Amino acid sequence: MANLLQTSSFFFLCFFHLALFAESESFIGINYGQIADNLPAPEATAKLLQSTSIGKVRLYGSDPVIIKALANTGVGIMIGVANGDIPPMASDPNFAKGWLSSKVLPFYPASKIIVINVGNEVMLSNDQNLMTNLLPAMQNLQNALNEASIGGKIKVSTVHAMAVLKQSEPPSSGSFDPSITDLLKGLLEFNKATGSPFAVNPYPYFAYQSDPRPDTLAFCLFQPNSGRFDAGTNIKYTSMFDAQVDAVRSALNALGFKEVEIVIAETGWPYKGDSNEVGPSIENAKAYNGNLISHLRSMVGTPLMPGISVDTYLFALYDENLKPGPTSERSFGLFKPDLTMTYDAGLSKANSQDPMPKTPVTPSNTSMPPSSPKTPVTPSSPETPMTPSLPKTSMPPSSPEAPVTSSSPKTPVPSSSPKTKSVSKADLSAAQLQSNINYAVQFNLGVLVLSQILWHPMLHML
Repeated sequence: MANLLQTSSFFFLCFFHLALFAESESFIGINYGQIADNLPAPEATAKLLQSTSIGKVRLYGSDPVIIKALANTGVGIMIGVANGDIPPMASDPNFAKGWLSSKVLPFYPASKIIVINVGNEVMLSNDQNLMTNLLPAMQNLQNALNEASIGGKIKVSTVHAMAVLKQSEPPSSGSFDPSITDLLKGLLEFNKATGSPFAVNPYPYFAYQSDPRPDTLAFCLFQPNSGRFDAGTNIKYTSMFDAQVDAVRSALNALGFKEVEIVIAETGWPYKGDSNEVGPSIENAKAYNGNLISHLRSMVGTPLMPGISVDTYLFALYDENLKPGPTSERSFGLFKPDLTMTYDAGLSKANSQDPMPKTPVTPSNTSMPPSSPKTPVTPSSPETPMTPSLPKTSMPPSSPEAPVTSSSPKTPVPSSSPKTKSVSKADLSAAQLQSNINYAVQFNLGVLVLSQILWHPMLHML
């Protein structure tokens, strides 16, 4: 009988490990924009999401039909307060209570709302009224959540463009724009006090547009490249994504907010663009998103945050065919309106392998934009793109509930230089690798202890 129990516990352990990978992955999210007239029904989208390893969805507004359709799916939902609602929410606590009563309470907890973003890329709006009212609006909404006894269950935050950084290269020198640092400190104090994340939109795609060399493309697509050395930390970066995320980490640390976690609210790569756009192609989009997903699944983390995968919301679930601007703005969707894949990025539960190309693909329509690599990228659309080591701002939502800034990428950020020194997981220090190993060992020991607890008492009863 003892052998039977031990065998049972072994199978339980194996099943537990398999279950971790069979279910949706909580660190992989996706943006669900609605600036389109050809989107599938929300109920069909909910079923689509359940067939993938996507664990979370970000809405730019608070569409009740979508929120209701996601009920009882287990999918985490990030919703948004429109930029236009910030002033009244800041000045009137009852407005915040009313917003919560109509947008959240009728659906929660069946619909797993996890974060409410107040506004989108407000710090880049140049609207002083919005910028100064952002923190009071967040505080009033937090108070309303507390009064409803769900303040510890739903977090309140706001989404920032990478352009809030003044310096991002090398990553260790990451720092915020001094002109908005005082406002950011107030927001970060709020994040720290409530345990909410600092949400940001990095886009390596815009970095490549500013410096369209083959090595930069490989660096942006997680493909083999010579890497970029950060003398401040003696780290060699081999991916722009890690470099951008660590630049944000450095900026937060420099202000004294090491405890505030980072969430990637948007990142993606367009699969199609105009003839004068640098970088869009099916191959590049598949390589970026597929290799990013593999990177997240590896749990390697970034050089400054090893052993964890930052929650990352891919941009985007579908194309938004009513968006203005260049063709690329309407070509970020990983799925088509008929629910088929635009390309296979490895999100299906049935096939989570990496179908990515391992060598950089330089699009035939690649034209060389900036005459000098140091010229910051100027966004061609309302969604401000970013520069070499930073990216993006979004566009105007299609629905009144969507935040004023839109559901798409693009806020270019002037980088200090296109030769952004970036980090590589291949060159993680021995200490960082040991940290990853320790994490895995501790996790497995914990599972083994759990299995022992399940069968050991039964053994003594025999």
